[in-house]
Amino acid sequence: MAPAETWNALVLGGGDPGDPFAAAHGVKVKPQIQLEGRPMAGYVLQALRDSGRVAQVAYVGPVPDGQDAGVDLRLTDHGSLLANLEGGARALAEHSGTPHMLVVTADIPLITAQMVQDVLDSAPDAGLVYPIVRREVCEAAYPGVKRTYARLQDGTFTGGNLFLLDARLISRVLPRLREVLATRKQPLKLASLIGYGVLLRLLLGQLSIQQLETRVSALLEVPARALITEHAAIGTDVDKDGDLELVTRVLSARGGPASR
Repeated sequence: MAPAETWNALVLGGGDPGDPFAAAHGVKVKPQIQLEGRPMAGYVLQALRDSGRVAQVAYVGPVPDGQDAGVDLRLTDHGSLLANLEGGARALAEHSGTPHMLVVTADIPLITAQMVQDVLDSAPDAGLVYPIVRREVCEAAYPGVKRTYARLQDGTFTGGNLFLLDARLISRVLPRLREVLATRKQPLKLASLIGYGVLLRLLLGQLSIQQLETRVSALLEVPARALITEHAAIGTDVDKDGDLELVTRVLSARGGPASR
């Protein structure tokens, strides 16, 4: 994508109101947890705004106190990623002419404006772009960090907590995603959908990024590309107390909200 292009952002800030992790920290949903004097989601919202590349921000879920200025559209959490994607794309399309949509979770408080710029500036021209981070990059940036990794021919990677989507293609993508999700607990059906050979090579670490891109593109019926990013923060979300301790330590070293 050309650097001059403007994007809309859909921030996923909802969650299960009964989430024990959020409840343990005195809030209804995880993005409301306070970090260095600011809700977790606030760091994500400021990174988007300060990037200078985002026209409209839609926020799914309850907007944390004090963060209204960073949100253009407040959307109800419909309880599933697909429903929120569909509702967010529709709402953003009504308020902005750009089809470029950046979808980001509200639980990656280590993201910065520069990281947002770098991802958008380096994104290949595709209907769906998914950033991935090398394991060694994550472990060098945050020693001891615990993430889920996948081994490919090109290296070992963790997935990012954001992705780029051409909103004009969402009506094509969603039915296929629903089909995949509907079979996620039925291994044989899922394997037949993905392809037995592809799945076996993936499990054995014998699949390349290019082969995976080709299969995902065929499966979703849109051009899909991976983007290797050097920003470990994009693959570092907060799911447990150990993650919370990590991001608190990093934010404190940066100087907290004032340094942002």
